[in-house]
Amino acid sequence: MVFASITFLVYVLPVFLLLLLWVPQKMKNIFILIFSIFFYSWGGPKFIFAILLTTFLDFHFAKFMHRSEENKKKIWLWLSVCMNVGLLVYFKYLVFFRGILNDVFGAGLEPMKIALPVGISFYTFESITYLVDVYRKIHPPLKSFLDYQTYILLFPKLIAGPIVRYHEIAGQMDPMKRNENYALRLSGLSIFMIGLAKKCLLANTLGAQADAVFNLKPEELDTSAAWVGILAYTLQIYFDFSGYSDMAVGLCRIMGFIIPDNFLNPYTSGSITEFWRKWHITLGRWMKHYLYIPLGGNRLGKFRTFFNLWLVFLISGLWHGAGWNFIFWGAWHGLFLVMERWTGEERFMKIPNFIRWPYMFMVVMCGWVFFRADNMEYGIKYLQTMFSFSGFDGKFAMQNDFVFMACAGLFFALFIWLPKGKEWQDWWWNSDRIFEKLKLRLALMVIFYLLSLSFLTSLNFNPFIYFRF
Repeated sequence: MVFASITFLVYVLPVFLLLLLWVPQKMKNIFILIFSIFFYSWGGPKFIFAILLTTFLDFHFAKFMHRSEENKKKIWLWLSVCMNVGLLVYFKYLVFFRGILNDVFGAGLEPMKIALPVGISFYTFESITYLVDVYRKIHPPLKSFLDYQTYILLFPKLIAGPIVRYHEIAGQMDPMKRNENYALRLSGLSIFMIGLAKKCLLANTLGAQADAVFNLKPEELDTSAAWVGILAYTLQIYFDFSGYSDMAVGLCRIMGFIIPDNFLNPYTSGSITEFWRKWHITLGRWMKHYLYIPLGGNRLGKFRTFFNLWLVFLISGLWHGAGWNFIFWGAWHGLFLVMERWTGEERFMKIPNFIRWPYMFMVVMCGWVFFRADNMEYGIKYLQTMFSFSGFDGKFAMQNDFVFMACAGLFFALFIWLPKGKEWQDWWWNSDRIFEKLKLRLALMVIFYLLSLSFLTSLNFNPFIYFRF
């Protein structure tokens, strides 16, 4: 089940909100857990048992590790991490690795298909986070298995993040101590509606244009069509993923959980370094604390720092998808991050923004070519077409509403550049200001909801990019 669907918006969400208000406070976690299991099982019932089993094992591994002598703690840690990573490798990468063995070494292995559990990359990282932080003594293991399952299976973040580290939510796990109030609930509902509008009004419309171009054969592409397609996808993936993250953050607030934001106007960045501080923020933090720093971070000299940084983004690319195009996408971003680190951030930031911003946006767009392409070969040919400047017809690939939606997308992606852009953004997001201009806020929420339903019923096009991750 997805948030941006008629089933969820018209039937499931209203029932959930009503029951949430009716359920006694001490029973809230049980209710949320049952609903989360139902939510996940709607689209992948056979995989819910795998999650329930791994959460059971992880919970007890963490307890055994906490009670063990120091020299045995690492054994339990590696056992649990290997179990989680092993499942991820089996479901997500086994087919890819078998393909490499066939193509490179001529292994002659028969092709196989393995269904990918929705959200496995996200909840695997959260499980590892919990285990490693118990090992590092950042927090003790949970006493209640119910609370641990609620943390992992919390349905707004279960299938596509944000990736929430346990210590960021630990103080909110006890329902009797959770800060639930009408201001937070209303704030959560307004954030959910803005995310819904991002997804249904902008991402879906732009996604239809991106698909129309990327479904063309390489010989059917011309330069103008290629630029139209990648601009559409650049905006689509932002509004799709940030819209989902907003909906997740909003739903969690309605339930009394405050989880980290995942996007902070990334397309207003002036460098790739700044872009990754604002894009998929929770993944960046995970990579820093559980890969970059354990690899040595910046403590082992300049060149080792560069290598660690590049390797982390190479792994980030592989995390996003089992394909050479994803690996290249991670290496591409890692290359520019290393270049900016080598240049020095202070010196780099002295370059005027009218030079830095186009550089950032161009690097990001070229990277998205490989992220969207089905394979490396298509990505290379697509990029060649973009810069060959041969052919500017492209009318066959241009949909009627693309120009308007692209302009609207760029406007909202760069919204904080407006004179009062940051103030308006803070007004919408800050729960302390929720009762300011309340009638205007409620009217906008109703408009976003009705327009989103209208677009969902009329477009018949509702992809969700990060489902496959």
